[in-house]
Amino acid sequence: MNWIILIIAGLFEVGFTTCLAKAKITTGNSSLLWISGFFISLSLSMYLLYRATQTLPMGTAYAVWTGVGAAGTAIIGILFFKEPADFWRLFFMFTLIASIAGLKFVSSH
Repeated sequence: MNWIILIIAGLFEVGFTTCLAKAKITTGNSSLLWISGFFISLSLSMYLLYRATQTLPMGTAYAVWTGVGAAGTAIIGILFFKEPADFWRLFFMFTLIASIAGLKFVSSH
């Protein structure tokens, strides 16, 4: 169950980075809404990370959390913010995702 909580925490990390990117390119009330989304996602992500570390090793949980966030944010950047999707970027995102899966498989929890 804590692995699921950890993955959800990583997805909220993707949420807060996406909100931050959207807040940067908007103005007025729209920007305030994105900033509010940023703080809500940030709070939920941190709380869920805290919950997951109650039973998972801190180093593993943090590595998975940042990995999910980094890979997810890069994918969102490619799909929605027109960031480059060249071979090496995709290759290293794949190795990052493979490393996250590897940490799950070698973890004793």
